[in-house]
Amino acid sequence: MNRFSLTYKALRLLGPKSLAQYAIYKLGLVTGHYRRVTKNPSSPDGLVLNPILPLPLKDDLLKVLGLDGQAQLLVEADEIVGGNVRLFGGKPVPLQLAHEGELAHWTDYETGKVPYPSVKYNDIKFSWEPARFGWAFTLGRAYLASGDERYAIAFWTYTELFLESNPPYLGPQWTSGQEVAIRLMALVWAGQVFGASSESTPERMEKLTDAIAAHAERIPHTLIYARSQNNNHLLSEAAGLYTAALALPHHPQSESWRAEGWKWLEWALKKQIYKDGSYVQHSANYHRLMLQVALWVWTLANLSPARRGGTPYKVESQLALAAKWLAALTDRESGQAVNLGANDGAYIFPLTICPFTDYRPVVQAASLAFNGEKPFRDGPWNEMALWFGQKISMIERYSLAARPLHKFLLQSQNSWAYLRAVKFKSRPSHADQLHVDLWWRGLNIARDPGTYLYNANPPWDNPLTITQLHNTVTVDGREQMSRAGRFLYLDWALAGIIESSKDGTQMAARLQGYKSIGVIHTRTVTQSVGDRWQVEDLLEVKNNGARLRDFRLHWLFPDWEWILDHQGQQVELRLKSPLGWMTINIISSLENARITLTRAGERIEGEGMVSPIMGWYSPTYGQKEPALSLTVDVSAAVTTRFTTEFIFS
Repeated sequence: MNRFSLTYKALRLLGPKSLAQYAIYKLGLVTGHYRRVTKNPSSPDGLVLNPILPLPLKDDLLKVLGLDGQAQLLVEADEIVGGNVRLFGGKPVPLQLAHEGELAHWTDYETGKVPYPSVKYNDIKFSWEPARFGWAFTLGRAYLASGDERYAIAFWTYTELFLESNPPYLGPQWTSGQEVAIRLMALVWAGQVFGASSESTPERMEKLTDAIAAHAERIPHTLIYARSQNNNHLLSEAAGLYTAALALPHHPQSESWRAEGWKWLEWALKKQIYKDGSYVQHSANYHRLMLQVALWVWTLANLSPARRGGTPYKVESQLALAAKWLAALTDRESGQAVNLGANDGAYIFPLTICPFTDYRPVVQAASLAFNGEKPFRDGPWNEMALWFGQKISMIERYSLAARPLHKFLLQSQNSWAYLRAVKFKSRPSHADQLHVDLWWRGLNIARDPGTYLYNANPPWDNPLTITQLHNTVTVDGREQMSRAGRFLYLDWALAGIIESSKDGTQMAARLQGYKSIGVIHTRTVTQSVGDRWQVEDLLEVKNNGARLRDFRLHWLFPDWEWILDHQGQQVELRLKSPLGWMTINIISSLENARITLTRAGERIEGEGMVSPIMGWYSPTYGQKEPALSLTVDVSAAVTTRFTTEFIFS
């Protein structure tokens, strides 16, 4: 795509206002404006950190955790005391908070004058993640539960190391306003939780308070970048400003932070949550992040001892829809959700012992706060609701709510399916139209590949976004949309539900993404008696003459024991799940079907070359695990049909 075409399409889809705001941000970098206005924090005298959070009672926390949960929490906290941290919910790795060598002003990294420090996969996210202070929440929760001063000592040791190694506005930890805001909120939380510790000396509290003020002063200068993105950047930065205003009420800029933060919080929540409750970023994990920010701000605005202003009804009604939307896409048995869209491993308030992939803590807390209901039975996932102001006695009184209705979802007693069919109003991050996710008894059978990495060297520079790796059909190896960068798709492919049965057992959706080459894709999902599912793909060829088209059906399954049989038009794949054998039958309307089974980038059945990015599944950022990638290819100049049937034992 040439530069003129790219600029024109971006202008048309993203809008001139967004591009103009981004251009202003870039101009501020190249002219040195941001360097001039972010030299040194003001450091006013006499600042005191104001307690703004309704902390849970120790007895309530211990009750929610239970004996097993308490033990698990202390094990995780002890890992951090020992110098290890779990990034993105992964395995323990050394906690790195300091950078080697001399630090430059943050703008030098943004403009490329100074290279970012060498990090894992050449991805700055591996440096930013520990600096978000997610580990401080584990230490603080363990401290409240046990009273053990070792956790307070560890917090102050690591915090002082970070503050000394990353002075205000120097180094890569200050380049992103969003990273600064997330860290600010963590510091405010930790300052209150550890406030009663004997380790929290006046000198330490003064350093922490000054650091929070420096963080708050950094955010407004580049808020225009967050506005140009109109996504979680704007929400988190606005929340950071609002938090700082309540925590530092005597700071000279406190009132301006409060006004600016609240203005953009209200604007973003109204604009970024759509009428059906979905989120602007088309991502389950970013949707969860949005709900966490909303819970934090809702707690401050409604329950904080520093302010009881309340949130507008329109905002709360949209948040109620957003909580229902994510609740519908969360599996009732496992707590996992559809791995939809970009997944960067963000979990900015990890107030739970539940793993990263368990969405119940956030969904339960958001449902209680914004809908007054509880979608899951009581369990350790209730802990997050406690931290966001809910009382355990109230939580236990709520009855279990029914699974919310969702127009893209079908369900039976033991299984459910999600069909992706969206008319995009904002830029998508994955080319995943007509993707189907299928779940059975808590197992994600047909799955979304996830994300893995954003910034690594090829082929792992955010490759799992493409159509060919999702559970759908591609034509001639084409993407559904034009990929213009690691994070940008243009020529948005629109899809929509065209039929839905009254009894809730069938729905059909149509994609226009291949209309320009004369192919219309219609996918019908049917749930029949028992746990039997059928997915029918109709590829209508219109005005194509005699030209052959290559149609490829792709499915991604867990890495289980398998048996594959292929005869003529029919493919049978048997998988041995933890709950027994299941069968996938695929029938094509043509005789010349070719099949390939790939695992971890290597062909294990069939013929032909395979891509190294096929046969992988990424549950969270920076992690990938082998999966089974099954493709069925046919070449035809006429209308073609695939029928896939799932049979569970």
